[in-house]
Amino acid sequence: MTTPAPTIPQKTIAMGILLMVVAVGLFASMNMLVKLIGTEYHPFEAVFFRNTVAAVLLIPFIMFSGGLGTLKTKRPLGHGLRALAGVGGNACFFTAYQYIALADGMAVAMSVPIFATLLAVPLLGERVDWRRWAAIMVGFGGVLVALDPTGSIGTGSYFALGGTVFWALTIIFVRKLSTTESPYTIVFYYMITGSVIAACVMPWFWVTPTQEVLWLYLATGVVGTLGQITMTFALKLAPASVVSPFEYTQIIWALIFDLAIWGASPATATILGAGIVILTGLYIFRREAREKR
Repeated sequence: MTTPAPTIPQKTIAMGILLMVVAVGLFASMNMLVKLIGTEYHPFEAVFFRNTVAAVLLIPFIMFSGGLGTLKTKRPLGHGLRALAGVGGNACFFTAYQYIALADGMAVAMSVPIFATLLAVPLLGERVDWRRWAAIMVGFGGVLVALDPTGSIGTGSYFALGGTVFWALTIIFVRKLSTTESPYTIVFYYMITGSVIAACVMPWFWVTPTQEVLWLYLATGVVGTLGQITMTFALKLAPASVVSPFEYTQIIWALIFDLAIWGASPATATILGAGIVILTGLYIFRREAREKR
């Protein structure tokens, strides 16, 4: 006789959903801050400050959750690969936002679950049924629409597409690591290793930031860390199958920032492509959740 799973109170689930919406709003704010910094500074500077500040801020949470013992790992290579993918993804998107609107980049980023499903076949050995293959093809069509191949595709769009692939790889590596590593361990090693990777590259691109830009860099790290922590609590309060679809609200935040700060309205192709990608992603997520039952 099996024991039924405990029922989660509706108020707790509602709080989890609210925290997820806040978390993706914080991530959108981080991207907005990077875009405000401008093109005079290389994106690897933003990656360095974002990761370094986050690593420092995470130390109290690690100490509270079990101390330095939680950082023990037998999978340094896995953490290194996750860091390379994460740094590559952030560097690509931080570069993309120097050329394109936040909503345009986010419309492409919404396809991360689609790329992750595709990459899970060779890298994780997962089986994908014909329905999800069909959804993947439709999703790629949505990406092409969002990129607007009729004329406006350019450097920023290519970087956004590259960042999406890197982020999908990040999901794959995190899936592997999460079988033995705690969330705090995965995040902390990413922040530390990412800082080292960015620091190794920065001598070729370093531009001393002004006081204003330095504050923006610090804010990027703080906001990004708060987003990471808020998302962690959201996933603790409610099932991933309930709160994860609300990650797509990030494009709403991006649209708000574009209009409020830069006076930019989204192109029809961006809205249409984002809609296709979001619906496809939700379908794939639903299929995966059903297969795990």
